[in-house]
Amino acid sequence: MRYANDPDGTRLPIKIDTTSNGEFTPVPLAPEHHHANRLAREAAEANAQRLGLSRRGFLVSACGAATTLLAMNTAYAAVGKRGGFFQLAGEASLDADAAAASVNGNEFIFDVQGHFVNPTGTWTRRLPEGATPLSSFETEFCAAAELPGNLDRLQCFGPDAFLRDIFMDSDTSLMVLSFVPSTREGEPLTIEEAAATAAIVEGMKGTHRMFLHGRVNPNQPGDLEDMERLAREFGISAWKTYTQWGPDGASGFWMDDDVGLAMIERARALDVKNIAIHKGLPFGRRSYEHSTCADVGRVAKRFPDVNFLIYHSGFVTDQAEGPYDPQRSDGVDSLITSVLEAGLGPGSNVYAELGSTWRFLMRDPDSAAHTMGKLLKHLGPDNILWGTDSIWYGSPQDQIQAFRTFQISDEFQERYGYPAITPEIRAKIFGLNALGIYPVEESVLREHLPGDAIARARAEYRQRPDPSFLTYGPKTRREFLNFKAWGG
Repeated sequence: MRYANDPDGTRLPIKIDTTSNGEFTPVPLAPEHHHANRLAREAAEANAQRLGLSRRGFLVSACGAATTLLAMNTAYAAVGKRGGFFQLAGEASLDADAAAASVNGNEFIFDVQGHFVNPTGTWTRRLPEGATPLSSFETEFCAAAELPGNLDRLQCFGPDAFLRDIFMDSDTSLMVLSFVPSTREGEPLTIEEAAATAAIVEGMKGTHRMFLHGRVNPNQPGDLEDMERLAREFGISAWKTYTQWGPDGASGFWMDDDVGLAMIERARALDVKNIAIHKGLPFGRRSYEHSTCADVGRVAKRFPDVNFLIYHSGFVTDQAEGPYDPQRSDGVDSLITSVLEAGLGPGSNVYAELGSTWRFLMRDPDSAAHTMGKLLKHLGPDNILWGTDSIWYGSPQDQIQAFRTFQISDEFQERYGYPAITPEIRAKIFGLNALGIYPVEESVLREHLPGDAIARARAEYRQRPDPSFLTYGPKTRREFLNFKAWGG
């Protein structure tokens, strides 16, 4: 088979790189990550030759994904990181059936945090002179783009690229389109544009595969007043807010400040009682405290009829996750402390979401084991939501395959009281938990999803897959600062 993307097989199917979602400064790779990538490339070359395949042909197969995950196991173990691991049989690197049994699956996958950018939106006219947003993007997909000047690459983040990466190259069934914090004038994606993309998907013979957030920054004029329009005209499924963000450099807010309470009360009055709150991944020191989860338990206890979806679970990138420490004021521990202090246990109205968090945890199996173990132990297996923050990280298939195979070590289970990650727990996290929050009609689940146009197109495409294995977000500090210059 001739491949349009990466025909020489230079890219790995499990993407370990410095890509950020634009909400945190890219973090350089450690030696073990370079080691893992090097081992994977060497093994892919050797295994492809043994199987009589091109290197690219091998890498797009299940064996290619398995080989990469096994190389990560080896590299992480070599530096003493054994608290978690990707559970695959050694023969999966060469045996297609063994590989498929590990990295493939048929779980219902509902990604509650997806993104794309309107490449011709009004926000592009407000960019600083000479700005090249997302300049790290490799432009092979943009050859036919006709946008002016240095903005042509943005075409790669529009609806077509989104549909390809999410619904063709990954096993995702449903997705929620979310938003980034911004001024009302500087949104890189407006609710109207998001709704138009959802309509494109629905236009493919009727299946409802996409849901919408309504972005609300209650500490800027106009957003609280606009909530009714968002609910009535666009049928949003949840509100998205950023407590650490403020317009024109202002500080953030707590959800039990006046503006936060006003937002909650309006959500209740409009009968959209899901509030997705960005916590963790702090934008900087200016409003760092408001990125922590100190207010989560307080408002969750006060409003038991509202679901509080804690996006990123409070995770931060500059400090590894360890055993639960009640003295730590940020990270996942801040979420757990807030819930425990409010007397809320597993099964409460607080949900931990994994967007960007899991993608970063793939670089550190000890932190991954502690994070998943703590969330399962203190929030419960019914209160963790699957999110990927794609398309900033390209297709989320590698995140899916890594989570399908990840296991907490016996040692960590025994020492810290963490549960094993069973197929039942994975199925809940991958999508079943989200169904309790974002109601999906039974007819969609049973009749339409299995056989709609997207399902048929995906089945045909999978006969000759050609994934890009690219990531799109900023990869260096300079690119990150350029990204932040969009607006806000």
